[in-house]
Amino acid sequence: MARKRKTDGRTPRRALWFRTLIAITACGAAVGGLAAYRTLSDDTATERPVTVDEASRLALSRLNLYQASPLKVDLTATEGGGVVVRVKGVVDYRTHRAVGSYRITGASGASAPAGGQLDHGLIVWDTGGLGLAPVPKGDDRPPWQQAEHVPRSGWSARSYTTDPLDAGLQLLIGLGADRPDNPLLLAQSGARRLGSDRIDGREYDRFAGPRAQGATPGTGPDGGRSPLTYWVDGDGGLRRVTMRMPGLGTPTTVEFSGRDGRAKLPAAPWGTG
Repeated sequence: MARKRKTDGRTPRRALWFRTLIAITACGAAVGGLAAYRTLSDDTATERPVTVDEASRLALSRLNLYQASPLKVDLTATEGGGVVVRVKGVVDYRTHRAVGSYRITGASGASAPAGGQLDHGLIVWDTGGLGLAPVPKGDDRPPWQQAEHVPRSGWSARSYTTDPLDAGLQLLIGLGADRPDNPLLLAQSGARRLGSDRIDGREYDRFAGPRAQGATPGTGPDGGRSPLTYWVDGDGGLRRVTMRMPGLGTPTTVEFSGRDGRAKLPAAPWGTG
């Protein structure tokens, strides 16, 4: 998180993988017959292709995020070496901007402070990159209000890297859309129902997203399954998304916890002054 790396114009392999993944998640077409079943299975523990109803709910989930904005979000990313980054904030899919606070914890040798906290501050991000700033002293208001008082010059901005946190922020900012996906294409691209879970007293179906472009079903370490998993309720509401990344055992997790109608995203980080 503290690194301020700039890209050198080359596209790393993981970045290519991520862009392909986002394109497929946004309902890129794949050749093949319709995989949606028209009858529900009673065996909730068996992985299977999505039904027509399930594909429709999954297709609506991105539009529902857009319409419910601004939304409260929590993101957890494991950076390796025991370092964990947690971001709590608000995302507005109408502007594709987000603001929050970040906290980095984990082992860092003998120099690690008590409690394991390595760094904390404010974070803003959009489709192009992110910015970091210290928390204003004595200000315990929500991050979106704190950020409003940080001038543009107070933000340390950078482009996205291929780190797990950056990949998670990119994924999160791209999840909402102003129109639903095509459910038939979602089914054709390999979306699958994995099971169901109860979260905060509500039932959610757990889905594997569309396969990455070029992936062959039944091959690879995950059987050709998408690295993305979605938790969607009966109305197409998206509660959680996880993303597995190559070489990491712990996936990046995004949690949505409802609308925050009071939130107003600051203008300073994206202003011209």
